Formats: sequence, C-alpha cells, structure tokens
Amino acid sequence: VMIRPRGGDFLYSDREVEVMKADIRLAKLHGADGLVFGALTEDGRIDTELCTALLAVCRPLPVTFHRAFDMVHDPLVALETLISLGFERVLTSGCDSSALEGLSLIKRLAEQVSVLCAPLGGGITERNLQRILEGSTASEFHCSARSARDSGMKFRNPNVAMGASFSAPEYSIKVADVAKVRTLNAIAKNIL
Repeated sequence: VMIRPRGGDFLYSDREVEVMKADIRLAKLHGADGLVFGALTEDGRIDTELCTALLAVCRPLPVTFHRAFDMVHDPLVALETLISLGFERVLTSGCDSSALEGLSLIKRLAEQVSVLCAPLGGGITERNLQRILEGSTASEFHCSARSARDSGMKFRNPNVAMGASFSAPEYSIKVADVAKVRTLNAIAKNIL
C-alpha cells in the first residue's frame, strides 16, 4: 500500500506525517502485505528521522522506499542510508525520467549492494521491458500498464478543462490493461 498524503515533493509537514502514520495503521488493520513510502529533507537527502519513525509504525510489514529515491542529491549515499534504516526494497528509475534512461545508474546501484532488492519503475512498457531487464540485475519491476478508456459521459462541455492543460482529458479514464499486464508478465518470465 502506497503511503503518500499528497502529490508533489517528498518534504512533509507535521500534519502530513500524522496523516501518513494514520494511513499506515489503517493499511495494517485491513491486511496490507507491505507498505511503500519515501521522505526527503529539503536538501535532497533521505529524511532519516521521519523514515525511522514511519518504519517503526510499519513493522513487522516489509517496507519499500518509493521513487522519492529518484529525487535525492546523491543516490549512492542515499542507498546506503536506506539499507542502514532497514528498507527491504527501493523503487527507482535510476534517477532519470525512465528506467531505460537510468539504466547505467541502476547497474551501479546493484553493484554497490546486494542486500536490497531494487525493483525498477518509471516508464516501463511492453516495448522496453526486455531491454531494461536484460540490461540490469533486477528481478522485479513496477509499471502502471494502463490504457485510456473513453468516459461514459454523454454530455461533454468543450469549454471547461478541469486541471492543468497537460493533465488527462476529462472524458478519458486511465484503467489497468489486462492485455498489457499479461504481455509484460510473459516478457519477464521469458527473461528472469
């Protein structure tokens, strides 16, 4: 279960931290298998104080540090910090816009440490998964595997946009695409 009180950066207020702790407790209460979060300091380092506090609430569940990792000042130092804190996994695109573009850093991170699993995430599709898995030591990956579905709305107001111009259109819905999931799974099974 992803623990993230809002979009945007990974520097959280005291109130947001309380929301995160409450969300962790609820996820555990409702049977979560594991939790995912990330928190940084204002200078782009792992917020060790906050992560330690949140990890204590998460236990005994396994915890992954999410792609906040891709926004750190020094990924090699950050990785060592996460290991020392006790995270089981780090979700990363190699500090780049996609896992394919970040592949060289992903390789360096994997060489640095073997005790932490680093699932790949960020821009992974059925068109690039094979190259990414073959070019890394990763045995796990994360992707949205979504497609757009047309809205069921019959009336459509062409004069109003609900959000930024780069956001999804109001009359299109992103949904998990079973065919993409099956294709990605088949590619992974063939390589791993």
